[in-house]
Amino acid sequence: MLLAIEQGNTNTMFAVHDGETWIAQWRAATDSSRTADEYAVWLSQLLAMASLKFEVLDACIISSVVPQSIFNLRNLARRYLHVEPLVIGENAELGIPVRIDKPSEAGADRLVNAIGAHVIYPGDLIVIDSGTATTFDIVAADGGFEGGVIAPGINLSMEALHAAAAKLPRVAIQKPQRVVGKDTVGAMQAGVFWGYIALIEGLIARIKAEWDKPMTVVATGGVASLFHGATLAIDHFDPDLTIRGLLEIQRRNTQKA
Repeated sequence: MLLAIEQGNTNTMFAVHDGETWIAQWRAATDSSRTADEYAVWLSQLLAMASLKFEVLDACIISSVVPQSIFNLRNLARRYLHVEPLVIGENAELGIPVRIDKPSEAGADRLVNAIGAHVIYPGDLIVIDSGTATTFDIVAADGGFEGGVIAPGINLSMEALHAAAAKLPRVAIQKPQRVVGKDTVGAMQAGVFWGYIALIEGLIARIKAEWDKPMTVVATGGVASLFHGATLAIDHFDPDLTIRGLLEIQRRNTQKA
């Protein structure tokens, strides 16, 4: 029974896999100051609601882009699961080549997504992850991580617009029916939403032209569903890309051991 922890800058996901399927998933706001004991109190209640206990969890894998949180997440696994967790970027073997100038700089989430995409989708891939940042990562047909593009996330852009301009309100992100807004809120929503569609389509086109080979485009992340049906540039929307990657890494390391 595996506990997979995927921590981004905004949210942290905890998911339980029973060897055949994912049986539970929960999300919490990322807080780098949260201790192992605080995580345990919160998680124990959610486990109980799913008729589970810490005692049934016998493996743990952690992917985090927040370095100061890894210590506490590792202690959560050690104290309450009594296991030594696999940590992406530390003791977990990924089994893929990382073909960038400084492999140590590749974000854990980007590498996990690359593996999660490669095990399902054949050929060369563009993996788009829409979160705090929007990343476009290139995965070669052999599973190798080739690098990518990092842009500000759509929520970050909207917050920056509100923070920097005194008269612009904070508005919800949604797909507007028109490109040209008839009021301030509509204009902001159109600019951010359709601006991001243009960003996605433009970068995909440039990446494909530079790669000069057929590529499949896969999108994931909490914001990716907003773009569903709004562009033909994305071939697949896959919300389970990250946890699939974590499960595959866990299996590879277990088999190697």
